[in-house]
Amino acid sequence: MARTTPLKQLLTDVRSCTLCAEHLPHGTRPVVQIHPRAAVLIAGQAPGRRVHESGVPFDDPSGDRLREWMGVDRDTFYDAKQVAILPMGFCYPGTGKSGDLPPRPECAPTWRQQLLDHLPKLGLTLVIGQYAMADHFGKSKVSLTDRVRAWRDAGPDVIPLPHPSPRNNIWLKRNPWFEKELLPVLRTRVQGLLNP
Repeated sequence: MARTTPLKQLLTDVRSCTLCAEHLPHGTRPVVQIHPRAAVLIAGQAPGRRVHESGVPFDDPSGDRLREWMGVDRDTFYDAKQVAILPMGFCYPGTGKSGDLPPRPECAPTWRQQLLDHLPKLGLTLVIGQYAMADHFGKSKVSLTDRVRAWRDAGPDVIPLPHPSPRNNIWLKRNPWFEKELLPVLRTRVQGLLNP
């Protein structure tokens, strides 16, 4: 039987990680939220610039939209005993030509499973964006749109979502079924799992 590092020690190790430091133009600042009682997991991509500065996950317009999609307020969202937030990369990767760079590839294999092992009460995982989808569903030629459109096939405890960034406003306009069909189910599932 494998030994599990106690969560307190694991978080200390994660928050002091410098594994990718040479590749991070703004330095390391791992941003995660976790508690063993969490019922909902948000599996995102990587923190953005504003999150890097504040140290608070989804502390930006993307977070405002994600909370709206979930039907939760800030207090509920930032209650680690209800919502865990473990992106594919824990540090801000910097900006490229068309937005933020991809999450560093070293992060998820080093830390995520160890942290996930401390989440025995999960009832729902929200898989947000293409990098999280590749990790959760495997790399494939299925487009993000097709993956999200087939959300019912992901199973009762997983829902794939596009990134809630304002950059995706055009995607949302082109895919009205997302707000009409998927979001009501998402809100119902979230509300059924979280404590009032």
